Amino acid sequence: MTASPSSGTAATDDSTANSRNLPRTAWANGSAMMREYYDHEWGLPVISEAGLYERVCLEGFQAGLSWATILARRDAFRRAFADFDPDVVAKYTDQTVEELLQDASIIRSRPKIMAAIGNARATLELREAAERDPMLQGFSLPLQDGESLQIASGLPALVWSHAPETTPSPTRADEVPTQSPESVALARALKKHGFRFVGPTTIFALMEAVGIVDTHWVGSHKRAVSKIYAPDGHRHAFVPLPL
Repeated sequence: MTASPSSGTAATDDSTANSRNLPRTAWANGSAMMREYYDHEWGLPVISEAGLYERVCLEGFQAGLSWATILARRDAFRRAFADFDPDVVAKYTDQTVEELLQDASIIRSRPKIMAAIGNARATLELREAAERDPMLQGFSLPLQDGESLQIASGLPALVWSHAPETTPSPTRADEVPTQSPESVALARALKKHGFRFVGPTTIFALMEAVGIVDTHWVGSHKRAVSKIYAPDGHRHAFVPLPL
């Protein structure tokens, strides 16, 4: 999402996270919906295939619009796209497309709808490709609390393999990047595998949202919420899963 939330300070106390007066980045204080999203979702790890497929699609639908516009319609998008089950969406037909174009509860853009369907098919192709491509094999990502994320093969492995070894450490808004070498590489890889609406800035926003990078400001309550990065900004090395 090109106009994605970037990052900033978060609530200092989870028990009062809905207070309008707690410090957060500007976009998070835009509405109660955005505060809830920032406090309880943004930056937490998303590792499932369906969750990442959903996020890729929603980022694509957001292009040229605000994230608030998409978030307000997320439930409608989930209904329209079968809870973003790629096995179901990959079978959508021309008739389904025409029906979606009449659905006023979502963004009625033919190119974006077609991209969501094409991205579902690309997700299924990645599953198959993972059986023969070591670069698409799953792995484990150790967390700072001793637990670990189990990253499945296919789309999750492709996306999470681009997690940087170090995350940005911004102290003010103008230090928060909008893309990175990893987002450029991931955008290129996704396009190679048939995904659409996946430019480097859009993909960097995705990486922020699903916890792959942490751009919460240093000192923020939400800094290190993903548990992936240590206080110095480094993460542990990937661990291959047993064959």
